[in-house]
Amino acid sequence: MVFTSGQIPLNPKTGEIQGTTIEEQAEQVMKNLGAVLEAAGSSYEKTIKTTCFLADMGDFAAFNEVYGKYFTGKPSRSCVAVKTLPKNVLCEVEVIAEAE
Repeated sequence: MVFTSGQIPLNPKTGEIQGTTIEEQAEQVMKNLGAVLEAAGSSYEKTIKTTCFLADMGDFAAFNEVYGKYFTGKPSRSCVAVKTLPKNVLCEVEVIAEAE
């Protein structure tokens, strides 16, 4: 099993927040998750459960559009709005997945 820590939209090369919109930040979060899953011998397709944190639940539809491009197997998901996320980002996602 793979248990990831929450991923925020940090560009791994610069350490800076990538993007200012929910769509841009969600794309970077998904790329970060993909890299973590791959390094652990897993993938989006082997994901069992995700937990998504949004700074504003009004961003859910836009976030979900990006999320759906990556998690096509529709793993179990919880999505909650929180008061503040690290570095004041708009979203954070953690994953539980099967490993090979």
